[in-house]
Amino acid sequence: MLTLAAQMLRHRKGGFTATFVALAAGVAVLMACALLVESAWHYRGQAQRYAKAVAVVADRDLTVSTELFGETERTTVTLPERGGVPASLADRLAAVPGVERAVGDRSLAVTATSAPDVPVTGHGWASAALAPYRTVEGGPPRSDGEIAVDARLLAGTGLGPGDSTEIITGGASRTYRISGVVEAGDAGTPGVGGSGTGGSGGAVLFFTDAHAARLDPHRERFDAVGVLAAPDADRAALLAGVREAAGAAGATTYTGDDRGLAEQPEARTARDFVLQAGGAFGGYAAVIIAFAVAGTVGLSVRHRRRDLALLRAVAATPGQVRRMILGETGLLALLAAVAGVPLGLLATGWIRDELVTRGFAPGSFTVRGGLLSGAAVTVAMAAVALTSAWIAARRTTRIRPTEALGEAAVEPGPGSRARAVTGLVFLAGAVSLIGLTGATDGQTALGAAVGMLYTFVLAVALLAPWINRAAARLLGPVLQAVWGTSGHLAAANLRANARGTVAVLTALVLSVGLGGSVWFLQDNLRRQTVVQSRDGTLAQHALVSGTGLPESATEEARRIPGVTAATGVRRTSVVVPGDLETRAVVAQGIDPRGADRTLDLRVRSGSLTGLAKDTVAVSTATADAAGWELGGTARLWLGDGTPVTLKVVALYERGFGFGDVTLHTGTLTGHTVTGLDDRILVRTGPDADAGTLEALDGLAARYPAASVVGTDTLTGELAQDLAVSGWLNKLLITVLAGYALLAAANTLIMAALARTRELSLLRLVGVTRGQVKRMVHAEQAGLLGVALAIGGTIAAVTLTSVVNAVTGQRVPYVPAAGWLGIVGGTVALALVATMLPVGRLLRTPPVQGIGIRE
Repeated sequence: MLTLAAQMLRHRKGGFTATFVALAAGVAVLMACALLVESAWHYRGQAQRYAKAVAVVADRDLTVSTELFGETERTTVTLPERGGVPASLADRLAAVPGVERAVGDRSLAVTATSAPDVPVTGHGWASAALAPYRTVEGGPPRSDGEIAVDARLLAGTGLGPGDSTEIITGGASRTYRISGVVEAGDAGTPGVGGSGTGGSGGAVLFFTDAHAARLDPHRERFDAVGVLAAPDADRAALLAGVREAAGAAGATTYTGDDRGLAEQPEARTARDFVLQAGGAFGGYAAVIIAFAVAGTVGLSVRHRRRDLALLRAVAATPGQVRRMILGETGLLALLAAVAGVPLGLLATGWIRDELVTRGFAPGSFTVRGGLLSGAAVTVAMAAVALTSAWIAARRTTRIRPTEALGEAAVEPGPGSRARAVTGLVFLAGAVSLIGLTGATDGQTALGAAVGMLYTFVLAVALLAPWINRAAARLLGPVLQAVWGTSGHLAAANLRANARGTVAVLTALVLSVGLGGSVWFLQDNLRRQTVVQSRDGTLAQHALVSGTGLPESATEEARRIPGVTAATGVRRTSVVVPGDLETRAVVAQGIDPRGADRTLDLRVRSGSLTGLAKDTVAVSTATADAAGWELGGTARLWLGDGTPVTLKVVALYERGFGFGDVTLHTGTLTGHTVTGLDDRILVRTGPDADAGTLEALDGLAARYPAASVVGTDTLTGELAQDLAVSGWLNKLLITVLAGYALLAAANTLIMAALARTRELSLLRLVGVTRGQVKRMVHAEQAGLLGVALAIGGTIAAVTLTSVVNAVTGQRVPYVPAAGWLGIVGGTVALALVATMLPVGRLLRTPPVQGIGIRE
């Protein structure tokens, strides 16, 4: 039967090509998803600065335990502000048997004015031993006014030992003498070599240890402690002792490749992000691909009923026919894997480059693996295709040989009672998910909405035969009125072929429903954020700096004549518990004095005047999710993992524009990386003049990299940032909707090419070519009308539910151009995918066409 299957593939290229395209495209999409997940699973950053350390002790994440349905669920969240460890821990680790040295490392945010585009961090000189860094020119810093500089930082600047350079840290610019040039030694770590040009953590510079401690806003803590082992140490015993000491301090011990996660907390964030994005996208893609492949393979088998019936009539057993069909599909799946896996590899490489360019992942993130992903995707796709082929072949192979040819000539009924009941159950489940979406928020609401979308589509796929028949009856008079006799024939065809167009209807509904809901969700989130930021910013000017501004700058701004209010804003993130998930949310720290004149958070209850170090204001959405109430307490974790319990003094609505949590700046003191404000919002009064702006410009000139901009500029930058962050979602939806459209086009082409005998018979009985074309147009109008109506309804319900749950807006924003693009693109694709094959069939003489096999 395998030989016969191979011959079938060779002699029926048309139908099998469509199946091959669907399978190959599906393999490519799933391969990209699987390879991203596999790469992220292996990714641990790069331990450049900690390459010699046998272990690194740090606090980089927070694990929260919650009770859900009687079970304890643990959620791990990466700390947004790099949690530190007590400085005293270094002494305790040094006392562990086998430890030669335990070196505390301080990581300081610095900027070199000689190379402002080179990412750089500052450290104490003692931590140079952890890489190790070696001095290639000059010597180590010996006074507060000296620094040792990474060779990468000096490349192209012409600077060297003995020269002076400006370094910005802590919101101030200081002049330092370069005492020496260092580079990372080759400790066998990828990206770290003698040239000092590799590595993932950017360039470094070293202060004296005492000066680094004075510059650090967290003097009582180290960013991490690196452990150096004695030459004769028992490695297992040493690590056990280190883990015990670290665990007692609430810290984590990182060894081996995991040291990169301690050195680069952004690596852990990127790893989790790519894992979640690749896994979620792969899950969504798998469902769509399963729909498409099942429809394409099933339609291919249905169109060959005469061939299969003839085999049954000449004594082929049901098992032999099934094995032949499974052999054909298996061969196609293998060929699709050969083509799809390399395409997936290429796509993954491009996506990786885009993720790095757009800041989703560090430059050290690489594509790794491939064999496991390729094998898994090939097996999964073959399983879906073979299952679909087996299900599609069952009815034909189970009938008696004497009935086979007659059965092949007549369209079967719409379906079994079990199919109808199952479809109704899924429909009821989709309707129930509307309530779940409305009762949750955030990622939970989004997940429920996507589940609702797919459940609706699955219900449509199961109920499609009855939907098609009912639509054909309802549309019959309309089609006949518009297209006359051709419309009458079209309605009759739609009724008779109700089951044959199931795959077409499902693919069209899926593409319209997916494109019309999830795509526009990103537009709604972006619009809501920009509108809230624009409408809620009352200040006309903003003092901004990429290196941060001290609190004293806000006081200076308030003293400028013509300034009525100035508010320093410190952006951060905090970890908030919830009934279903613990998550990090955007937060801001402000000084509430005069904040009502610079910010309008649209406070619904309470007041920002009560904001103090022991209180908090939260958005209504976050309060609902966390179960917080006005006047009650809110338990949360600051960005560095410090737990706090604060009294809720205000609930506000503009959480998208300003963050879900608003704290007093004093609450954040000592709990952010820089300890500085990101911007100062300035409100000027009617008496402000050119002198006021000059004074503001003069104030900005006193701080490094600071400038005065209009607040509309901030809104524009926010819109650009959201466009960057929304790029991945738009890419994923484009791929998913594009694949659904490809599946729709595939099924339409297959359905059209299978009508050779039917159209030839119509022409032989006197129907003209023009009437045939009008009949096909009428059929497409009916089918597209039903698909657009159902898909549009599903999209509207899904989008409205999730937008209302996430943003509180009952009416979602839907750009006219977007809907026209989706509807117009779907219609154009359907017409092209049908009329081109039909035009080709009509060029075949009817006498010749009536004798062609199906």
